Amino acid sequence: MAVQLSVLAVLTQLAPAHYLYASTAAVEAAVLHNFVWHMHFRWRDRREDLRRLARLLRFHLSNGLVSVVGNLIVMRMLVQGLHVRILIANDLAIMCCSVANFWLGDLWAFPVKSMG
Repeated sequence: MAVQLSVLAVLTQLAPAHYLYASTAAVEAAVLHNFVWHMHFRWRDRREDLRRLARLLRFHLSNGLVSVVGNLIVMRMLVQGLHVRILIANDLAIMCCSVANFWLGDLWAFPVKSMG
């Protein structure tokens, strides 16, 4: 969350791009950061199940897709529709996507090693 909000703050303040482009870049930075974090800490006991590249692809197809699409939908509704400030809207978007992302990461990107 801190990575995503920091990247978004930098991009919207120092290089004022459209907030949806900045949001997409911030989400990607957070997804990559989260992948490394999950691989080394959260699901470190599941490291041997899949090759790293396959796991990264699964993580991007699940968490990345949910985060980008969900973030852009929520951001557009809150910023353009309700005139919520960008960082507050992004904070709410992160909260909306986090449960789905954890569930997808646990079940698909970092699956439990099969017993068979």
